[in-house]
Amino acid sequence: YRENSVSAFVSIMRGCDNFCSYCIVPYTRGRERSRNSDSIIKEVVSLNEKGVKEITLLGQNVNSYICPATKMTFAKLLENCSEINPDIWFRFITSHPKDMSEELIDVISQHQNICKHIHLPLQAGSNRILKLMNRKYTREHYLSLIEKIRTKNPECAITTDIIAGFPSETIDEHKQTLSTIESIRFDGAFMF
Repeated sequence: YRENSVSAFVSIMRGCDNFCSYCIVPYTRGRERSRNSDSIIKEVVSLNEKGVKEITLLGQNVNSYICPATKMTFAKLLENCSEINPDIWFRFITSHPKDMSEELIDVISQHQNICKHIHLPLQAGSNRILKLMNRKYTREHYLSLIEKIRTKNPECAITTDIIAGFPSETIDEHKQTLSTIESIRFDGAFMF
């Protein structure tokens, strides 16, 4: 946060426990460590008092956030933050599909000041490649999440990450990714 800023980032956790086969984060940033929800709420209250109008909650995988003291989930934390001031826009990044909860999808739909945007990395549309990536979800699971999100939040923007040409990926498996992209019709994608 910088003085006179209208937006701020609040780190809610550090590290990652997922060990995706292509990622170095667990080795460089360590295992997941969630901040106490009280300190996060105090930081959001302080930013509100300073006039901040947009807050992004940050974590390598915000969906696996759990308060060490109270066991509060990410969905409940986001809801509590959004109730501090209905005039502050709340965003969050990044979500992991294996940990996306229906509770979070509901919270987003119930609060007007939570931005209707979810960045949900697909990475690949082939179950074999997802398994090699150690992503711990299937194409079918991902598609069911998209359906739940769009049913409860029809105006929600969905963005993603895609890795093309993962080691041993075949043309047919790449086509599975392309067909998944075509069926979902993402609002944006980072492709590697």
